[in-house]
Amino acid sequence: MPGTFLVGLIGADIQTSLSPPLHENEAARLGLHYWYQLIDIAELGLAAGDVGDLVKAAGKLGFRGLNITHPCKQEVVKHLDELSPEAADLDAVNTVVFAGGRAIGHNTDHSGFAESFRRGLPDAPIRSVLQLGAGGAGAAVAHAIVRLGAGHLTIVDADNDRARRLADRLSSRGASVAAAERDRIPELLAASDGLVNATPVGMEGHPGLPLDPALLRPALWVADIVYRPLETGLLRAARERGCRTLDGGGMVVHQAVEALRLFTGHEPDVDRMLEDFAAHTATARAETADTATADTATARAETADTATADTATARAETAHTATARDA
Repeated sequence: MPGTFLVGLIGADIQTSLSPPLHENEAARLGLHYWYQLIDIAELGLAAGDVGDLVKAAGKLGFRGLNITHPCKQEVVKHLDELSPEAADLDAVNTVVFAGGRAIGHNTDHSGFAESFRRGLPDAPIRSVLQLGAGGAGAAVAHAIVRLGAGHLTIVDADNDRARRLADRLSSRGASVAAAERDRIPELLAASDGLVNATPVGMEGHPGLPLDPALLRPALWVADIVYRPLETGLLRAARERGCRTLDGGGMVVHQAVEALRLFTGHEPDVDRMLEDFAAHTATARAETADTATADTATARAETADTATADTATARAETAHTATARDA
């Protein structure tokens, strides 16, 4: 049926993803019949290496396209028939389009981060930037930072070889990029204008901070590509120390805009989708607050019930003892 689209998202721990409502709401306003399905490999008991079979199955089932997220953005590359120039350059894919019986990989993360940065930190200095993470999203972000005009970029990753390969790839194109090991983070951050977290640390299922918050200082700007939750522990610590911050919301919306365009051939309204994201985020926060309030009330009630029961038991035991003594 013309104007009918079945698309999906492959990744791990994605049940709270806002991609379905972002895509479906905008598609409805464009007059399209559009269904966005979550394919959660964690829920299915699958691994990142199974992404190739999932892509193949989606193509056979008539999907128009797929978004790909952590931890499959690099693993999926070898299972595709063709790559866009950007995806080939990054060696990472976050969007797959099915056309003419072929699976074609694209990357909209780099443009998503770049546009989010331009809007969110328009005058931030980028003479020297430290990036944590060199995975699929990290590769896209590193390319975006270079194209934004960074004087020098240093990449740190838990996998030193992966950081070095990414740095070498960018350096071969004339950019000033180097890889470094984690023990150099304090000295590197002290000499940097900004910090980007492109690791999964801080997202749902991966709690914590990617570095010691004591290293943050007011003159530093801090960006995090995580958007679930929107305020990560890193961003909270950065704000508390007076840093300018950029959350992952803008990146997820801008990459979704480009993905929706690739899937449908229609032009989404960026500002409308940003408003949608803000509304969905506010709703999620309210639901979280309601849940926390309900949990607190339940805990208090259970505590009160326990205390009442304990008091009643103690009184009964006291009365029994007294009766026994009188007897």
